[in-house]
Amino acid sequence: MIKYRLQYGVITLFILFFSGCGEQRHFGKIDKSSYATKSCQRSLSSGKELSLSAQIDKIIVYKKRRKLYTYKKGKKVDTFSISMGKNANKGDKVRQGDYKTPEGAYTIVRKKCDPRLYRSLMISYPNKQDRAQSRSRGLNPGGYITIHGQPKWNADGKGDKFTLSRDWTEGCIAVTNSAMNILWRSVSIGTRIEIHP
Repeated sequence: MIKYRLQYGVITLFILFFSGCGEQRHFGKIDKSSYATKSCQRSLSSGKELSLSAQIDKIIVYKKRRKLYTYKKGKKVDTFSISMGKNANKGDKVRQGDYKTPEGAYTIVRKKCDPRLYRSLMISYPNKQDRAQSRSRGLNPGGYITIHGQPKWNADGKGDKFTLSRDWTEGCIAVTNSAMNILWRSVSIGTRIEIHP
């Protein structure tokens, strides 16, 4: 029984490792219906995905707490547990491929219907300060950092406890798909986001 659990754990970690927020990788047959992008893209193009009554104006992330908070007019609206880059506890992101989650002040610059990680909110990393910091070290700061949902194997949310108990992305911030549904309706392009250690 212990051997079986160990093997299951190793396999699951392997799948998590290869389902981060970078290159596209696919494993096995899955239910793609909730990850289909056509209806999602139609909703985005018409602006129907956003609920004005639920709209928030700020997101704050605390990496050590593994929490994402949303705010409207200074009042906290929601709190979500998160997963981050595999090396998120080792400081600020400084280069492409360091698997760290950036720290600083950014904005949401794009909403994406993601066929691999459900939905995603693109963060304006790297900003001017990030680029200057990386350039001074002769490094490429990387990019394409998002808040995103779960990999397809966890479309039904049954693996949420497992994925939220470890950092597995390539630097992105991962939330459950149910949390992403709330963020999707409440976050507009230009929403401010602060990421703290």
